[in-house]
Amino acid sequence: MGRSMAGHLIDAGYNLVVYNRSADKAADLVSRGAAMAESPRAVAEQSDIVFTMVGYPQDVREVILGQYAKRPGVLEGLRPGGTVVDMTTSEPALAVEIDAATQRCGGTSLDAPVSGGDIGAKAGTLSIMVGGDLSTFQRVQPLFETMGKTVVHQGAAGAGQHTKMVNQTLVAAGMIGVCEALLYAEKAGLDVPNVLRSVSTGAAGSWPLSNLAPRIIAGDFEPGFYVEHFIKDMKIALEEASRMNIALPGLALVNQLYHAVAAQGHARSGTQALMLALRHLSGG
Repeated sequence: MGRSMAGHLIDAGYNLVVYNRSADKAADLVSRGAAMAESPRAVAEQSDIVFTMVGYPQDVREVILGQYAKRPGVLEGLRPGGTVVDMTTSEPALAVEIDAATQRCGGTSLDAPVSGGDIGAKAGTLSIMVGGDLSTFQRVQPLFETMGKTVVHQGAAGAGQHTKMVNQTLVAAGMIGVCEALLYAEKAGLDVPNVLRSVSTGAAGSWPLSNLAPRIIAGDFEPGFYVEHFIKDMKIALEEASRMNIALPGLALVNQLYHAVAAQGHARSGTQALMLALRHLSGG
């Protein structure tokens, strides 16, 4: 996703300095004019705005704060007045921590997780949920608009991450609905693609029904968004729910089902692989 998002910035005429732990993954961007840096710090030293898009909160800590890392982090090279924009789905408390650390370095930060998966990243139609200083958001907004179709400032530091947890709770409910419905159609002996023609444009219509159900029908469980990353997101949402003393039994159920998907060897499959776990439970 990060490669596609960076590509949109290049297409819009921005000069990019890039870094990836696996340098070959940035080769396409370099061939299109981006400069390759040797560390996150080196990116920051050459940039006014630094975007990060990694996997887990620990990765965010390594890349931005330099913790646990073999290479110096972004904040060690941040220019005076520079901005750090973390687009990883991560912990709200970590976003607040990064914001405070960035301010101590004389800069600003935004937490800006996204929704839309690989399809949205490639098409530049992501939904981007942003937390942090409003004036900083307004300055970065034109760059966000090269990557996303819906860009909304949600509030102070951490608000973007909290909004993403709302999104992931909705996605969890949507995925179990799609997979259970397709399983029902299969077991009833229906023509499943024909069923989709009827249900996808009515009240049951949704993004996962339109975009992931066809992949399930085709037996395509390649990742647009990894199961293991979705498990990470649900863990964060459930921990935040516990901290706020609210019950989310539906999310807890889907979380357990996705752990079953991972245990069956599909941690690196797409989230639509939930269908495999439900088929297994149904003897299929």
